[in-house]
Amino acid sequence: MTSKDDITVGGYLLERLAQLGVQSVFGVPGDFNLGFLDLVDDHPKLEWIGNCNELNASYAADGYARVKPKSVGALITTFGVGELSAVNGIAGAFSEHIPVVHIVGVPSTAQQKSKPMLHHTLGDGRYDAYYTAAQQFAVSWAFLNDTHTAAAEIDRVITACITRARPVYLMLPTDIAYERIPKGSLETGPLVRQPPEVDTAIEDFVIDEIVKLVKEAGSSVAILADSCAIRHHCEDELLELIKETGYPVYCAPMGKTVVPEDYERYGGIYIGSITPPEVKQAVESTKLILSVGLLNSDFNTGGFTYRIEPTSTVQLHSDHTKIQYAMFPDVGMKHLLPKLTSALRDLKSSAVSVAVPPFKATIPSPNDDPLHPIISQAYFWPRMAAFFKPKDVIVAETGTSSFGVLGVPFPKDSIFVSQILWGSIGYTVGATLGAALGARERGLGRTILFVGDGSLQLTVQELSTMMKCGLAPIVFVLNNSGYTIERYLHGKTRAYNDIVNWKWTQLLEVLGPDAKPAPKSYTVNNKTELEELLDDPDFAKAERMQLVEVMMDKFDAPEALQRTAELSTKANKYAQ
Repeated sequence: MTSKDDITVGGYLLERLAQLGVQSVFGVPGDFNLGFLDLVDDHPKLEWIGNCNELNASYAADGYARVKPKSVGALITTFGVGELSAVNGIAGAFSEHIPVVHIVGVPSTAQQKSKPMLHHTLGDGRYDAYYTAAQQFAVSWAFLNDTHTAAAEIDRVITACITRARPVYLMLPTDIAYERIPKGSLETGPLVRQPPEVDTAIEDFVIDEIVKLVKEAGSSVAILADSCAIRHHCEDELLELIKETGYPVYCAPMGKTVVPEDYERYGGIYIGSITPPEVKQAVESTKLILSVGLLNSDFNTGGFTYRIEPTSTVQLHSDHTKIQYAMFPDVGMKHLLPKLTSALRDLKSSAVSVAVPPFKATIPSPNDDPLHPIISQAYFWPRMAAFFKPKDVIVAETGTSSFGVLGVPFPKDSIFVSQILWGSIGYTVGATLGAALGARERGLGRTILFVGDGSLQLTVQELSTMMKCGLAPIVFVLNNSGYTIERYLHGKTRAYNDIVNWKWTQLLEVLGPDAKPAPKSYTVNNKTELEELLDDPDFAKAERMQLVEVMMDKFDAPEALQRTAELSTKANKYAQ
């Protein structure tokens, strides 16, 4: 017997997402999720976006979650063919600590038991094959095959997603989606993070040990912040620590914008051996580094070339703290940072005596730019820094874009989206869709994408979805005739790093012929043409979809990319 207080399993799941602030739901329809999509379509707070393919949908869910703090990306695919197409994007979200709820519509519970040779199966009766595979890229998962446990399982899995900031996986059979269950705890409010219990005695001991090291280092203390401070919602606590102590602060590449880049004690990006000399010297000569949310990946550390000894480091993470060589499990930074700030506040006078190199962008003069008047990488990125505005969402593709944009400051309240650890080329196109939707929902500024011509060819279809949704990102396509980052890694003149040169300025007309207002496209061949475009107020307003083809030299690349590629090539040890 059901009552008016009952709700469908699918409805319960969607209400949990809506309570977390989800408004846009990504995915592709398939016969095993169509009934569930009716519930999405009818939900008053959710909008079904509908992507061109599942890979792009997973990228979009990732980008959405990055721009919507304390929310999640929601992705719906179908059994087998759909969910496997999304795996690359889900793996990237796992790698980079992005909370995505992946919901897969699967055959009915009766079919799961009888195991007929259905389409989308492997033809061998293994209905759990994809479920098993998905567990490699999720922190929690559930097969919702029992109405008595469905609500509790949904709550358990989504709580893991928001607590650990990583993807989770839910299998929803066609018949279960419409089974009715009690609303239960829905009416008590949204799910909340459940970090591990903190032993206050251990936490107090950790604070005391850090304070001892800080006092021993005197004024020679700096903070190195990274992406996990963003992913685990510690920006406010970190900023309070920074301002109350006055310590110089630097960021790793993945952590760009976790600290406002106009803050007077911010010194820029530290990338090991490829860091600008003044920043490298400032960081590596410091006696004690307070590291907050650092991910020590190769591209994030300049090919593992950090010159910071463990004895000079305190590492604060979401679920543990490491002081030199000592590990303290369950002492996470969210709870620890405010206490640390209180303990160090009185030491501010010595901290502010240490000078911090200013982080600024300098456009090279024509005499210093060998490619003048061609648009060079050395010119392009500092010039773009002058174009950025507060609250812009800036998306940079793996390769020349992600390396080029690191060296220039962003304005206040801007958001940086890039995939430096996972590094799947083409990621940013789908991610821009999700990021632009998240920005619109939050009332942020423009969404600006920088993507290479090679990367764009992988996922270009999602430009169509952006126009369908009435979004107006500015897309800068860096046309340098192929895969420039790959050229520097190996095979600089090899044919496999070349691509077909598309008619880029005709893309928006093909992909969005009915878009209103009509999109615009431009080609800029030199610095003068780029300057005129960037200075055009109508262009800068970003009130319509705009694509800018930027003509660049085939072998030009940011210095940071070139030096990182050298380190990577040595590590790969290709036979000569």
